[in-house]
Amino acid sequence: MKQFRNTAILLLSVSVGALLSACSSSKKEETKTEPTVEVVVGTPSFNNNTGVQASGQIEAGQTAMISTRAMGYITSVKVKPGDQVKQGQLLVTISNDDLMAKRAQVQASVSEAEAAAKVSAKDLDRFTQLYNKQSASAKELENVNLQNQSVHAKLEAARQMRNEINAMLAYTRITAPFSGVITQKFMEAGSMANPGMPILALEQTKSFQAVIAVPEADVMKVQKKGQVKITVKSTGDTFMAPISEISPSSQFSGGQYIAKIAIPDKNAKALKAGMYVNAFIEADGKQTAETLLTIPVESVVTKEDLTGVYVVGSDQQALLRWIRLGKTLGDRVEVLSGLSQNESFVLKAQGRIYNGAKLKITK
Repeated sequence: MKQFRNTAILLLSVSVGALLSACSSSKKEETKTEPTVEVVVGTPSFNNNTGVQASGQIEAGQTAMISTRAMGYITSVKVKPGDQVKQGQLLVTISNDDLMAKRAQVQASVSEAEAAAKVSAKDLDRFTQLYNKQSASAKELENVNLQNQSVHAKLEAARQMRNEINAMLAYTRITAPFSGVITQKFMEAGSMANPGMPILALEQTKSFQAVIAVPEADVMKVQKKGQVKITVKSTGDTFMAPISEISPSSQFSGGQYIAKIAIPDKNAKALKAGMYVNAFIEADGKQTAETLLTIPVESVVTKEDLTGVYVVGSDQQALLRWIRLGKTLGDRVEVLSGLSQNESFVLKAQGRIYNGAKLKITK
């Protein structure tokens, strides 16, 4: 019986061993048949950076925040965002009953002063004739003349008060300062308008400019007479445009020098304010070319704040290598560290690539 038990245990051990061996063999076969990923590889190259790369946004050539100097309730807002308006078109009206009452009072003062001025002018004329006939003294003529000047001064003060009221009334009927499109509406009818508080935003539609930020290290390469290659990210349009303005200071712009590029009208038809652009500025010919180690932007792998590329290991496996990047030069980006000139990295992959994936290099 004991011999039979030992024989059974031996047979069971052999069976388990055979099963484990078969599983191990199956796994090895699976490992051997692991699919490979077809990739195109390349090596970093040196680029001569003779220009400046920058980014920015499209802005309207002229923008206005429509507000008022008069305090009162808004009685009507005659436009909405997206409306095209012409210069001088009525946009907003504000209650002006108090100003109308003041204008009536001032107008009465003006009428009174004008009547007094007429009487004073006649008195001066009469006393001048009497003085010429030696029927009035010089002192009397002088007093009448001074009184006439005083009356006319009061008349002028009343007229200026009327001008002031008329100016204030103009702020109760707000018109468009130039032709353009309404982009924002901040207040509705019935709201209380206060001096300086914006009610509407107005932008020109025919004149656009690109506003870009140039780093301190590159600002000396930028000349006002230079041409800029503008690429609009959302539309893909590319065109040349001249630099119209370069800020001489970066004190209030975070160390960046603001440059404005005037966009030709023929290229502005499909543009809208706020679109992002990339700009390439040809450097002055006197500048020394800068040699940079670069790779294609499309080969860069991004994970959170880290950037890297898949390099080809000695056993034809993909290895994720973290690298530090610098300037972007069109469709290429500068490599500051983490990748040497002769190292091969993956440019394109036919399928999902991951760390440790088997690679099949194709041309």
